[in-house]
Amino acid sequence: MNLNSFPTKGNLILAKNSLALARQGYGLMDKKRNILLRELMSLIDEAKNIQSEIDSTFTAAYQALQIANIELGINYVQEISSSVPVENGIRIKVRSIMGTEIPLVEHQEAPLNPAYAYYSTRESLDEARANFEKVKELTIKLSMIENSAYRLANNIKKTQKRANALKNITIPTYEELSRNITNALEEKEREEFTRLKVIKQTKQK
Repeated sequence: MNLNSFPTKGNLILAKNSLALARQGYGLMDKKRNILLRELMSLIDEAKNIQSEIDSTFTAAYQALQIANIELGINYVQEISSSVPVENGIRIKVRSIMGTEIPLVEHQEAPLNPAYAYYSTRESLDEARANFEKVKELTIKLSMIENSAYRLANNIKKTQKRANALKNITIPTYEELSRNITNALEEKEREEFTRLKVIKQTKQK
């Protein structure tokens, strides 16, 4: 038997304190869940907009690339593409939202200076490169948002699970314990009152 379930005033105080703490914890969990949900919904909306922009930019980029392939030849375009420098300006940090660490991607944009001569190419190649550069920027941003949304969703799930445990298990348990101890103490007081009354009546006789 749990020693804290014995009907004493000390255990009643402990049960009530635990109940108050559990209710406070549930309130905090519920508040945290709502904040994370709002943040998640905002990220989802932003991700949809970026994905839509990526799709349209990709379409424009591939159309320009097809024209460049026709005008300049596929082999020449491939040769030019090998001169494009490797991306190394991405830095990943983290920030916290209600205890959830989400990535903060920092990208230092380099000047869009082509690594090929203007006189030997066409405008379609410049347009293709500019669009693919934009796709890269959008993809970096989208990856950060999607990763953040994934982490927030996981934390929301954990927070919901803890809130449910407090609401459906912990709080009812301490409510019942407080009620049982209170009833037992009241019953003891009634028995003690009756006993003292009988003793008093016996002495008077």
